[in-house]
Parts: sequence; C-alpha cells; structure tokens
Amino acid sequence: MISLEFLLASAIGLLVATGIYLILRARTFPVVLGLAMIGYAVNLFLFATGRIQVNAPAVLTETSKVTDPLPQALVLTAIVIGFATTAFIVQLALRSRYESGTDHVDSKEEINPIDPREDEP
Repeated sequence: MISLEFLLASAIGLLVATGIYLILRARTFPVVLGLAMIGYAVNLFLFATGRIQVNAPAVLTETSKVTDPLPQALVLTAIVIGFATTAFIVQLALRSRYESGTDHVDSKEEINPIDPREDEP
C-alpha cells in the first residue's frame, strides 16, 4: 500500500516540476501560473513539516498524538502572501503587455516598428 508520505512527496515533486516547466515558457501567463504552482509546492512542504497525523488534534493533551500547529499557521500566512504576490505579478504582466504590445517575457518576439520613412512621399 502506498503511504501518505509518498503521495505527498510525489505531489510536491509534480507541482515543482510543472512550475519549472511553466516558468521556462516564453509567455507571461504560463510564467505566473508556474510561480503560483511552486508557491503551492512550498506550502505543501511547510505543511508536511508539522508531521502528518491523521485525526490528531492541534491542541496537545496527555494521550493525544503530537501535531505541531506552527506549520499550519505559516501555511496560512504564506497563502495570503502568495495571493498578494500573484496579484502584483499579474498587474505587472498586464502593464508590460500594454506598454510593449506583446506578452513575451523576454520581448524577443518580432515587433513591427513604425518606419518614419513610410510617411514620406
């Protein structure tokens, strides 16, 4: 039977691999999605550092299994910060698209400049 730790590690690895693949694309929207996926992988990793316990309370008692609530608080904070960062990156991407006329990350796409000699008779 597959353990919970193996499934969690596989999910983190898949999210990181997909995020890196998307970051290497030439368009801004896949780059934003790749950064978000890597952020989700980091959140899962932080959550897993608090030990994976099924049906364990966050409040410690003498007979309960130990579950650390600190990683859960860190993940909640990281989710809020990640959302704000993603919104900021989307705004930067939209502004870049508006200013340059293209959504390429490196602006190497062929842009047809206006030739001033075309207006001459």
